[in-house]
Amino acid sequence: MDLFAGLPVADRSRAVRWYERFLGAPPAFFPNDTEAVFQVVEHGYLYVEVRPERAGQGFVTVFVDDLRTWLRDVAARGLAPVHEERYDGVRKVLFRDPDGNEVGVGGLDQDGPDGTVRTGGAHRTQP
Repeated sequence: MDLFAGLPVADRSRAVRWYERFLGAPPAFFPNDTEAVFQVVEHGYLYVEVRPERAGQGFVTVFVDDLRTWLRDVAARGLAPVHEERYDGVRKVLFRDPDGNEVGVGGLDQDGPDGTVRTGGAHRTQP
């Protein structure tokens, strides 16, 4: 099984530049003049498609093995999350692409007071 998750954008070139920074890699392929496809895991792809009437209305979340390292790497590429949420040992950070689509990245919450995975009820913070 392969998974393709799509997000509507207004301008393909602008979206490609942002997602290259966000994902740290260029598109895997361009199937046509309106789409760009990024491979995020084996058999898993995130694509942007020019649909101006729906641009900015999408949302997707991916999970990474080491969220702390992933965040450090994306910060080095000039991007920062706009929101953060914590739930029962999981941390989720939210980014917005240039059109306003919400792209979440989650992983184990290793930023508890003693460096261990946090547990307990939901906790939300807004940076």
